[in-house]
Formats: sequence, structure tokens, C-alpha cells
Amino acid sequence: MRMVVAAFLACCALSGGAAAQQIAQERGRAEIESTLKRIKLPPGFSISLYAIAPGARTLAVGRDGKAIFVGTEEKNAYVITPGENKAVAVERFAPSLPFIMPHGVCFSKDGALFLVERNRVTRFDDAENTWRDAATNAKIVVKSGDLIPRNEESRGHASRVCRIGPDDKLYISLGQPYNVAPPDKLAFYERTGIGGIIRMNLDGAGREVFATGIRNSVGMVFDTDGALWFTDNQVDSMGDNQPPEELNRADRAGLNFGFPWYGGGHVRTYEYAGVEPPKDVVFPVVETAPHAAGLGVTFYRGDMFPKEYKGALFYAQHGSWDRSTPIGARVMFTAAGTTASAPFAEGWNTGSGSYLGRPVDVAELADGSLLVTDDQSGAIYRITYQKP
Repeated sequence: MRMVVAAFLACCALSGGAAAQQIAQERGRAEIESTLKRIKLPPGFSISLYAIAPGARTLAVGRDGKAIFVGTEEKNAYVITPGENKAVAVERFAPSLPFIMPHGVCFSKDGALFLVERNRVTRFDDAENTWRDAATNAKIVVKSGDLIPRNEESRGHASRVCRIGPDDKLYISLGQPYNVAPPDKLAFYERTGIGGIIRMNLDGAGREVFATGIRNSVGMVFDTDGALWFTDNQVDSMGDNQPPEELNRADRAGLNFGFPWYGGGHVRTYEYAGVEPPKDVVFPVVETAPHAAGLGVTFYRGDMFPKEYKGALFYAQHGSWDRSTPIGARVMFTAAGTTASAPFAEGWNTGSGSYLGRPVDVAELADGSLLVTDDQSGAIYRITYQKP
């Protein structure tokens, strides 16, 4: 009898826990929906909740429209089964595999998903069709401890992003773990690609340093001309209004983007103020708001938005912590052929030192709508346009 009662009580507890979780989820959804009512967009645009995925940060949209993969800074990655206006389902990706910061997700031309953790790279072939068998299909591209030396591991600036280039190579950003790298680390970092972008063949062979002088890039995208564009988060503790953050363009390998001699844009760091910088420094195409934490970036190629947005760069600003009055927590855009940025979707910043959400990444769906992740709310939004 005791065993039956214990089993009954356990079932009640589980049922109550599930009910409580359901209530919490519905309450969270209602709060997100309420926040979305205050988001400002240009006329004709609207934003809605597409999916809930705890800690959602990066996105990789499958070319066949069967799955969207979501990276996080924690231990879980997710896979979304897309629907017309919202996700049909959100499930953990490869739950039996132990991940450490499975943040970087990107697709190759043949449909292989690459997942970049803090210090490992794994490949999952034909991921849209075989993701339920991911644990058995996983192929290690860079084994744990070989992406960066273990003694350089840190949660600081360890959110990797990846892209497959037109040369069919895997590009990975490697943020360096300091606010400003010390002089005795510079040669080592340049040699290993820490504080830069590396590239390699899709099987992990042929690794080389593609670009240096980068503090912490958490957003990359290739243009149609083959050039790599990327955001770069710049130096803290230099005041509210400096240095600027950056949108950079690398049209070839071997470029140096100026860090740590420059803290952002043309602003010299205190630590290297008396040190001659390299003569070939490449300065940003666009200087963006200081301390706003520009992260994920994409070019808009679709047909849903008005023609003035065609070819524009959209990027997410996560929001500042190193500033007396926080800025950011919005989606920005830079029109094609210009060097200025303007807010596109904003309203998550309360203006009183707190955020109602913190955008991280942007990605385009096949219909031309735009997805935006929010790791604070664990949400993914969809932005659409209908002519007023």
C-alpha cells in the first residue's frame, strides 16, 4: 500500500510540476506578447512571437525549409520545425551529446550543419533530414581542446560564430579573452587566430588565420561579391561615448583590423597609446554606437520588404552594460551603399537601465521575413511587411 501511495504522490508531484511549468510558460509568453506591442518599426512592418527557445542566440536556417537550428551559450542547442507564421515545434538538438556553449551554427552548401562550441567543432551531415539521429551521425571536425589552447578557455568572448565561405571553407571567429590583450600575448594570438577569424577545409584540415586585429566578433555574413562582413565588439571602460563599435569588411585574407592598438574605429587604447600600430590597419566601413554590443548580422536578399531594404545589412544590438545609460537592445540596418546605421526595430530598452528583451541574431526566411533571437526572453520573433 505504501508503494502505491508513494507512486501516486510522485505522479501528483510530477503532474503538479508539469502544470506549474505550463503556467510559467504561458505567463512568459503573455509577457513577451505584451512587450512586442511596444516595439517600434517602420510603417507596414509588424513583429510577432515565432518560437520559444531558452537562451536562443544564433540561427541557421535550413535551405529546404524543414528545420531551423538554434545555438545558445549554455549546454543546449535546439531545432525548430518551421510553420507558416510560427514554429510548429521546438525540440532539443542531440540531447544525449554533451555541449559546452554550442553557440555557432551554420550550414554548408550540401546541407551539413556545423556546430561550433567554445572549443570543439562538430559536423552533422544532411541535418535537416537526419537531426533526430544526430548523436549517431556526429563527426568531429575539430576535437575538444584543439580549437584554442585549453589554457585560453574562458566564458569571456567565447561565443563562437561560423559561416561557410564561397570558397567552401569553414570560417570561425575566435574572440580573445581580455578587454585589451596584453603585449606578451600578441604574437601567440596572431599565430593561432585568437582575436581574429580562422578558416579551414570542411573536414578540419588546412587551418589558417584569415584575419587579425579583431576583439570579439559575434556576427559574420558573406556578401554576393565574396567579401566577409562582420561585427566587432570594442573596448570597455573608455567612457560612455567611445570607442565606436564596428561593421568591417574583409575582401581577402591577411587583413589586420587594428585591435589592440585601436579600441574601436580610430580611437587608440590607453594601453597601446605609445605603441606604433601596424601601418596596414583596415578601419571599419561603418562605425556603430559605442557599447551597444552589435552581434548577429545578415544581408537582406528577399522580396517581402520594400525595395529600399534590398541588400541592406541588418544587425542586432544586444545592449550595453558598460555605460551609465544603456543603449542598444534593438535591430539596426545599414542601407546598401551607405555607411550609416539607423534603428529598425526598437523598444526592448526601457530607458531606465533595464531591458525587456535583448536581440542577438537576425536571419532571413525563404518568404523574405526576418527572424530575430532574444536570449533574455528565450524568444524568436518574426518581422513581416505588408504595404500600408
